Amino acid sequence: SSSGTHNEKRQARMELVTYIKNPDFQEWDGTKTRTQTIGPDGNDPEEGKPGPESTAVQLDQGSVIDDYTQIKPYAGMPKEVLLLHSSKARYRVPREILFWLTVACTLALVAVTATVIALSPRCLSWWQLSPVYQVYPRSFKDSDGDGVGDLKGIQEQLDHFEFLNIKSVWIGPVFRSPMKDFGYDVEDFQDIDPVFGSMQDFEKLLAEMHNLKMIMDFIPNHTSDKHRWFNLSRTRDPHYQDYYIWADCTEAAPRPNNWVSVFGNSSWTYDPVRGQCYLHQFLKEQPDLNLRNPRVRQEMIDILRFWLDKGVDGFRMGGVKYILEAAHLRDEPQVDQKKPPESISSEWDLHHDYTTSQLGLHDLLRDWRAEMDVFSREPGRYRLMVTESYDHQEVEKTMMYYGSSQVKEGDFPFNFHLLDLPQNTSGLWVQHLVHLWMQNMPQGKWPNWVVGNHDNPRISSGAGGLYVPVINMLLLTLPGTATTYYGEEIGMRTLHLTDTGSLDPAGRYNTSASRDPQRSPMQWSSSTNAGFNNKTDLSWLPVHPDYTSVNVEVQKEDEGSVLSQYSFLSALRQSELPLQRGWFCYIQADANVFSYLRELDGLDRAFLVVLNFGRESAVTDLSSVSEIPNQLTVLFSTNHLHHGRVLQKSAIHTDPGEGLVVRFSAPKRFNPTHPSQCYVSEKACYLRVVDILYRC
Repeated sequence: SSSGTHNEKRQARMELVTYIKNPDFQEWDGTKTRTQTIGPDGNDPEEGKPGPESTAVQLDQGSVIDDYTQIKPYAGMPKEVLLLHSSKARYRVPREILFWLTVACTLALVAVTATVIALSPRCLSWWQLSPVYQVYPRSFKDSDGDGVGDLKGIQEQLDHFEFLNIKSVWIGPVFRSPMKDFGYDVEDFQDIDPVFGSMQDFEKLLAEMHNLKMIMDFIPNHTSDKHRWFNLSRTRDPHYQDYYIWADCTEAAPRPNNWVSVFGNSSWTYDPVRGQCYLHQFLKEQPDLNLRNPRVRQEMIDILRFWLDKGVDGFRMGGVKYILEAAHLRDEPQVDQKKPPESISSEWDLHHDYTTSQLGLHDLLRDWRAEMDVFSREPGRYRLMVTESYDHQEVEKTMMYYGSSQVKEGDFPFNFHLLDLPQNTSGLWVQHLVHLWMQNMPQGKWPNWVVGNHDNPRISSGAGGLYVPVINMLLLTLPGTATTYYGEEIGMRTLHLTDTGSLDPAGRYNTSASRDPQRSPMQWSSSTNAGFNNKTDLSWLPVHPDYTSVNVEVQKEDEGSVLSQYSFLSALRQSELPLQRGWFCYIQADANVFSYLRELDGLDRAFLVVLNFGRESAVTDLSSVSEIPNQLTVLFSTNHLHHGRVLQKSAIHTDPGEGLVVRFSAPKRFNPTHPSQCYVSEKACYLRVVDILYRC
């Protein structure tokens, strides 16, 4: 109707007038509009009057939409006006261009990110970034004055690890134990022995370690004879009767076969309660578990879960080669066939064909690795698994603990070959020991280096104190993860004890085999008991007499000390990509000197390491190595007076026991033209433009 049309036009007029009042509104010619007023009848009383700036819009009988077509876009416009103009080419085309440009940039960014991820090498894990520091708890720090180190003592010294740039700490056994073998005879795998503190002390230590990672000992081969399982097994409890290795024998003839304990004499002991003999490859107070029993296997997994749930970061699996024995229990072959069988009393008298490295051993280790991998799914919480097995010259057996390309076992087995360093002080000998591991290690695996532990004499006494700094330089510049036994960072020496003073059970069978000398208390200061015990005059073993000069407090103040050198080299390793994950290349070895390069493809700096293990000064000529510049500057020397010394590569002078680290820049790398002399765990290249590593 006409009234309806009139109302619609009136409504449109009011809406249009409302938006014309917007101060941002302008006519097409750019002139300002006047403000309109609406009278009581809905009309503008000024409408139609002439004026110089009159810009009133005359509404006609056409569509309301036609009224909007006369208006230029302005802020606050109604939806209808906005939609009308947004469809015009001048607005639509730029909008579509921006949209598709955004889509293209997003896709390009995703593609670049995916490419970077695909090409990036695997990030190094926490256990690859620094040495693993071994703490022997009884000897590290005593907090309560009883003469035995404890968990609170370790907590008191956490700053020491920070000073050394240590990221991971391996703590020896602290489980509840009768201490026949100082903690390696476990009475309860899920409790802390009171001599070390309480479970609350352990949890507090773990919480206080913050950025440090804790590695615990795991002892799967045996328990204490005081363990609940053994007491139930000897009484033939149906659930536990096969938890251990039992064999028929008599008290008068307690030797089912000729097997011999690591500590000497028979591996069998008669138990009058059960009326059988039980196997023990170590002390008679350490009966071997029957790990062919599925229930025992599950017990071991439950123990791992218990400590992993608490937040432990990894395990050192001790004595793994002993955890299975041949079920047939046959006599092992004698090394000397002419020796009377009844005189066999040492582990060296037999070939251990039936008591070590048995079929099924690696299946067990893979099961444990799989369990730890479940806990490793937590971001940033990879769980380390290290295996210990003294295979001596049977290096191929040791390499099996890495697993295969399809199935993983340990992250690395301990490498004990450098324990033989004292046998021959020469560069050629050191190169031989290093190469023995490198040439046998499976491709892509990560090496490890050990020069001492709680079972072996200290390297400073074997090789001589003069060579401690150069040995530490070797450990901290070789590829892989070094293991540092407490005190090696200050050059602690083996303690001399009288033949009758051995507390170690191994020393009771053979005085020369006592491990007490390498377990003397840590030397913290020149005060009483070397700062090991500040409350009383007690220490479970005597302190080494040289503690007044060989201790942490004194060496911190001396920039040329073993401790200061260790700290510098550890920090250097963490800050330099070539030392962390770069190529390792042999370049020279002779009767005195062992030299090698550490370099990374794409990075213009590299490191030359020159180590004199000989008995005399040497001049090394590297003029044949074209990749090294003629003039070199010493970044670091174990003789701090030689820091910054300028050398010619044709005449690099080193004194006995001196080590040099030279950082240099050169356009060419050594490894492409000498592949047989070089090794890398996982090849990576550096791209300077964007400061990233990529697989190449």
